[in-house]
Amino acid sequence: MAVQVIDARGLKCPQPQLKMMSASHSMAKGDILEVIADCDTFENDVRAWCQRARKALLWIRSEGAAMRCQVQI
Repeated sequence: MAVQVIDARGLKCPQPQLKMMSASHSMAKGDILEVIADCDTFENDVRAWCQRARKALLWIRSEGAAMRCQVQI
């Protein structure tokens, strides 16, 4: 199981979500995608994307001005 990290700080909606979607296409089932973003809508966006894409949101938490999450592909 591989872990891929995307630093999407400074990007605004929908760019973090687009980066997640693009990265997920090259990952194997069970891999972990970790994303750091500071977009105001990131938490809602990642939850909606996981539901649409049928991916498991493992956790999401605030880290200062940014949010960090892990999604299982």
